[in-house]
Amino acid sequence: MANHPSALKRQRQDKKRRLRNKSYRSTINTTVKKIFSSVDDKDMDGTQQNFKQAIAILDSAVNKGVLHRKTASRRISRLTKRVNALNS
Repeated sequence: MANHPSALKRQRQDKKRRLRNKSYRSTINTTVKKIFSSVDDKDMDGTQQNFKQAIAILDSAVNKGVLHRKTASRRISRLTKRVNALNS
């Protein structure tokens, strides 16, 4: 491992970014689990509210560079299918 000042700074930045990304991913997973539990309970109001929140969080993660655009799109699509299955 290099001991150049630029390499040491890069390590510090990577550590901060890794912790921030971990926090965003945790928030995403928690929100998705809330949707799954509300779908299992057949709670339409809770499902819709959590679904809107999940879409906003996923889009925010894309803008911040935590998730790839297509990954977020795929997750939103799968959540939409599950929420729509509850409606019918």
